Amino acid sequence: MQELFDIAIIGSGPAGLSAALNAKIRNKKILLFGKKELSEKLYKAHTINNYLGFESISGQDLKDRFKKHIDSFGIEISNMFADTVYSMGEYFSISVKERIFDAKTVIAAVGMDFPKTIRGEREFLGKGVSYCATCDAMLFKNKKVAVIAYDKDDFNEALYLSEVGCEVYYIPMYSETPESSDRINIVTEKPLEISGNDFVSSLITDQRSIEVSGVFVLKQMKPVHDLIPGVETANGHIVVDRSMQTSIPGLFAAGDCTGKPYQYMKAAGEGLVASLSAVAYIDKINKSKV
Repeated sequence: MQELFDIAIIGSGPAGLSAALNAKIRNKKILLFGKKELSEKLYKAHTINNYLGFESISGQDLKDRFKKHIDSFGIEISNMFADTVYSMGEYFSISVKERIFDAKTVIAAVGMDFPKTIRGEREFLGKGVSYCATCDAMLFKNKKVAVIAYDKDDFNEALYLSEVGCEVYYIPMYSETPESSDRINIVTEKPLEISGNDFVSSLITDQRSIEVSGVFVLKQMKPVHDLIPGVETANGHIVVDRSMQTSIPGLFAAGDCTGKPYQYMKAAGEGLVASLSAVAYIDKINKSKV
């Protein structure tokens, strides 16, 4: 039988960590999606002056304190990124590459650092554009594909595509020098547009047009309307009420993804509220079944 978590939390910034901590304190079984390094936005901050109790603390030092705190409660970060969250009525299914995780409630704490979409990306989603190489590789077996990568770890996804027979054009969108492989074509060009008729036929860069049947856009986090189909948004943010409840019952949101101000204090506070609301939601469901 599939393991059922009480709360799945998507994001390891201040909002997600606060939600995880408060859910753990209330003895809920949690699954925390995110990076073990926590939040890049956090640890790259030079100085933080407005986090109550920590005068002029660096982002790295605050990150270390966050990590020490969650470690003391035995909270583990999965080092996985959610692909899609599906509401199944009485629970949620979260797809992660080839795996599925189930949870009674979900807290989206996904931030707002989404890379801009490339022209044609949304139009060809499901028609040659994919956000998950492991999920959809076999659909492109023995075909030419492009991989637009935003993290150095995505090179492994490109290697996997090559293993199923794909001719891979790998376009790194990060600053580090990408790995090399005789099975991968490294393209140091800027992707401008995904083109085609009914399905993808080419990727246009600032230098040429590359004939491909598929384009994998490997973002660490998808835009909320793709990550959580059907959730109400406004101006790119998830709409929530005072309890951090979204338009989908049992789905809560916290942090930058709910709107301005984009501040650590605000994110941590919303993470607390979302967690308490999720706990109350679960307890109410449990009582109704007695």
